[in-house]
Amino acid sequence: MNLLNKGQLNHSLLNQLRSQIDGIEIHDYNLAKLLCKIIPSHCPFAKTVTILGHTIFQIPPLCKLNPFYEEVIGLRFKCLSYLVDVCGEDVTKYC
Repeated sequence: MNLLNKGQLNHSLLNQLRSQIDGIEIHDYNLAKLLCKIIPSHCPFAKTVTILGHTIFQIPPLCKLNPFYEEVIGLRFKCLSYLVDVCGEDVTKYC
């Protein structure tokens, strides 16, 4: 298998996994709550390094480098929507 075929295979596999995540439907209250708790509402990796009150450097949010970032955020949104629309729950605690 040459390098081009490996790249195409990896791209195809990533697209399949993205489709799988996009295709998840939420119909369970406990699953929706769990996913809302474990999927962060914002990128947790951004950091500002300060010493003695002076900013030395900033580490930008790296979540966008995750190939499944958009799909996981979409899944979290589906969970929030399910909790609000179907279960009538206040989801401000997950934001």
